[in-house]
Amino acid sequence: MAYDKLSTYKTFWDETDTGGSVMYQRTHIVTWTDKVIKLNSDGWESVTTKRKMNQSSHQFNLNYSVFQKDFAWYVTQPNGETVPYYDKMIINRV
Repeated sequence: MAYDKLSTYKTFWDETDTGGSVMYQRTHIVTWTDKVIKLNSDGWESVTTKRKMNQSSHQFNLNYSVFQKDFAWYVTQPNGETVPYYDKMIINRV
């Protein structure tokens, strides 16, 4: 299995010239425009959700990453800054 591309298992995505979204199960876990990215686990902070968020970043060149340390999630943003993850967070695509 390639870890830099999304699988179609319970996962749907749509990409346009100005943005897109990735839905896993029934949750839009990643939504983006040319200016911002929204991340949302909807409370399902699972290994699979985190992996699909990272696969989305790779597949659509969004330049962020999500990782876990000491049971907490963190996001390394496109500008290189690492911040704590929270649902429905918005990060800039600078």
